[in-house]
Amino acid sequence: MSSQILEGKNLVKIFTSGLFVKKSTTLAVNDININIEEKKPIIRAIAGESGSGKTTLARMLLGLIKPTSGEIKFEGNDIFKLNQKQKLNFRRRVQPIFQDPFGVFNPFYKVDRVLNMPIKKFKVTNNKTEAQDRIEMALNSVGLRPDETLGRFPHELSGGQRQRIMVARALSLEPKIIIADEPVSMVDASLRATILESIYNFKKNQDISVLYITHDLTTAHQLCDDIMILYRGNMVEAGPIDSVVRKPAHVYTKHLVGSIPFPDPKMKWKKYDESEKLNLDKPSVGWRK
Repeated sequence: MSSQILEGKNLVKIFTSGLFVKKSTTLAVNDININIEEKKPIIRAIAGESGSGKTTLARMLLGLIKPTSGEIKFEGNDIFKLNQKQKLNFRRRVQPIFQDPFGVFNPFYKVDRVLNMPIKKFKVTNNKTEAQDRIEMALNSVGLRPDETLGRFPHELSGGQRQRIMVARALSLEPKIIIADEPVSMVDASLRATILESIYNFKKNQDISVLYITHDLTTAHQLCDDIMILYRGNMVEAGPIDSVVRKPAHVYTKHLVGSIPFPDPKMKWKKYDESEKLNLDKPSVGWRK
């Protein structure tokens, strides 16, 4: 078995729109390589502005969309060529946490169903009692009291509670990798720390690796071990989080870091030479050490 639990090689995604002769194409992801080692859990940020290709890359790694070219392997097998048993294992072991805590729930069902259905589908437990114990443990781990959460409809819960339920749902399946797409961008600031702490504990306590999709370098710096910077579908710089954020090498990374506001109002934001235009004339810095 490969030492890489999840591996993406030379990933390209091109979207086509329009009809007949008026077709247009958009290069969303261009020749990206990414891998997660099985024996070394990490939290890796995939960062960039809106439209940089972050979510498209995440959706490909989850198997929700196929790359135009390149391959994605889970435990050494192409994820788009898995048999039914392998596919179920992949779906269980690679779990998503989506950005929108409102759109992921069916308003006609109580939240119990969101937590029970995956456990039943993937046969994680042997009976209902074990399933209930697992659900309550997962809820407690993200700071939710089961007696105040279960039995309620989504509209009866806050956005922060709903997002933490989705974190608990992912955790209850004992995944190996969690792909979290902007998990705190639609949550009140008071709850962000709780959710980020839960994500950090995935690695610390359960040896779960996390791909943290974000445009926020501040939370990435607090949470992650390393980082990939995307710009217009290209990986322009990557490496240990401290090295990339504190001493950015690529011009785009410099601008991205320079846009972070300082807590001291007397401190001016960094300015860069206007000759350093935001384009890809400067090649990718690649992975730094």
